[in-house]
This record gives sequence, structure tokens and C-alpha cells, in this order.
Amino acid sequence: MKNITVSVPDDVYKVARITAAEQGTSVSALVKAYLESISQKDEEFLRLERLQNSVLEKIRRTNPGFSSRDNLPREQLYDRGLR
Repeated sequence: MKNITVSVPDDVYKVARITAAEQGTSVSALVKAYLESISQKDEEFLRLERLQNSVLEKIRRTNPGFSSRDNLPREQLYDRGLR
């Protein structure tokens, strides 16, 4: 485990101490929880990116020659015969 030193303005520190006390924890625990949440978001992003890539690969395998560049022009895409 690594230790870090963070400098914050006095008013931010005061609010952090009050918040920590209200939650029955420490400022260090609040910071640790926040940093862990960032890490989890990154892991979730990577998981979703892998899922998207696997879906795209499946589309490419099951639809040879598929290209998203071959999409319809906007006018055709929204032409639903409502005239």
C-alpha cells in the first residue's frame, strides 16, 4: 500500500473533516473510498469496452462485408413513409 500527501484549501479540509465525522470515519478513509471508486469506474469502462468489441466482432463475423460507413443518408434513415 502506498501513502500519499494531498494539499487542499482550509475550507475544503474543514468540510471533509465534518463529513468524515458525520459518517463515523476519517478523511483518509473518504479519500481512499473515492480513489477506489475511480479505479472501479475504469475497470467497468474497460469491461464495457471489451463487451462492445466482442459484439462488433460478432457482427463482422456474421455479416461479412459489413461497414458502418455504408449507412443510409439521414433523409433515408428517417423516411418512414409518413407522407
